[in-house]
Amino acid sequence: MPKVGMEPLRRASLVQATIAEIGRAQSLDVTVGQIAKTAGMSTALAHHYFGGKNQIFLAAMRYILNEYGAQVRLHLSGATTSRARAEAIIIASFDQTCFAPATVSAWMTLYSAARTQPETARLLTIYQSRLRSNLTHALRPLSATPQAHADVVAALIDGLYLRAALSDSDSREAVCQAALDTLSHLLDAPT
Repeated sequence: MPKVGMEPLRRASLVQATIAEIGRAQSLDVTVGQIAKTAGMSTALAHHYFGGKNQIFLAAMRYILNEYGAQVRLHLSGATTSRARAEAIIIASFDQTCFAPATVSAWMTLYSAARTQPETARLLTIYQSRLRSNLTHALRPLSATPQAHADVVAALIDGLYLRAALSDSDSREAVCQAALDTLSHLLDAPT
C-alpha cells in the first residue's frame, strides 16, 4: 500500500528530474526511464503519475512558468508607478533564475515542441498572453498604443532571452538593459 502523501513528493521529484535530464540532453531526447532513474523511482511509477514523457515535460514547464510568475510578482511588488511595473516585468524576465542551464534547455524545448504538439503550443500561448497582458496593463497609462508597445516589448524579451541564452558574449544584464532602453525609447518618443 502506498504511503499517504507521497504522490505530491514523487510528482515534484519527477518534475525536477525532467528539468535536469532535459538540461543534460539539451533537448527532449530523454526517456521516461532516464527521468525516473534520476528521480529515484521506477519507470512504471513515472508513467502512473504522468502517463508519458510529454505530460512530464508539460508539468516541468508549468513548474518553470510558475517560478517565472513568482519572479514577476516579486519584482512587481516593489513597483509604485506604471513605468516601474513595465520595467519590473522586463527585469524579472532576465532574472538569473531564468538562465539556469537546465531551465534554458527546457525553454528551448518548449519553443521547438510547440510547433508540433498542440498541448505544448497551448502552454506557450498562455505564457505569451500573460506576458502581453501584464505589459499592456503596465503600459496603458503611459502609451497611446499600449497593446502595440506591449507586443514590441514582449517580442524583444523573448528574442533577447534567446540571444543571451545561446550566446557566450551577450550577458543577461546587457540584454536586460537593451530591453529597458527600448522601453524608454518607446515611451519617450514623440507621438
